[in-house]
Amino acid sequence: MRWVVAALAILVLAGCSYRPSDGTAPSQAKEFTFVAPGGQTRLTYDPEERGAVTGLEAEDLADPNRRLGLADFPGQVVVLNIWGSWCGPCREEIPDLQETYAQTRDRGVILLGIDVRDDRQAAQDFLRSRRVEYPSLFDPAGRSLLALRGFPPNVVPSTIVLDRSHRVAAVFLGAVRMSELRPVVDRVAAE
Repeated sequence: MRWVVAALAILVLAGCSYRPSDGTAPSQAKEFTFVAPGGQTRLTYDPEERGAVTGLEAEDLADPNRRLGLADFPGQVVVLNIWGSWCGPCREEIPDLQETYAQTRDRGVILLGIDVRDDRQAAQDFLRSRRVEYPSLFDPAGRSLLALRGFPPNVVPSTIVLDRSHRVAAVFLGAVRMSELRPVVDRVAAE
């Protein structure tokens, strides 16, 4: 019986291990892998639980000759928003996202949209008509979302708050309002 308990303890501990972020040497930064326990749509992670997002980049929506990604925002809190101009809830949340960005950008917070399953012109017109000032990636195939290992690519809109080390601090599946996003952004920016 003791050996069964010991074997189970080893398996549990092995399940808590992580891969190094670059795949070579041991690292203190574990990679982010998305899991929604019990189907939750609002998740927060304590600093010691956070996994890093790396390699997220795509074409800049505003300039098809430029690539844009997390590496362009070192040391900044990054609020990722997965959206599409065809998405009704995206239209509803965009004013709150723009307002959150306007109120927090001076504190080192960037909002970075990820436009999926969309036409470039329709997406640009969508942002222009709503006076959105923050940048967006243009990723109609959703390939950039592979950096969010296990993240459900069909949940549009979704918002992910990354801390200054680009580790996932919070996930909002579905539309988010400023009243729930802003306190999380403020807390993460103050860390």
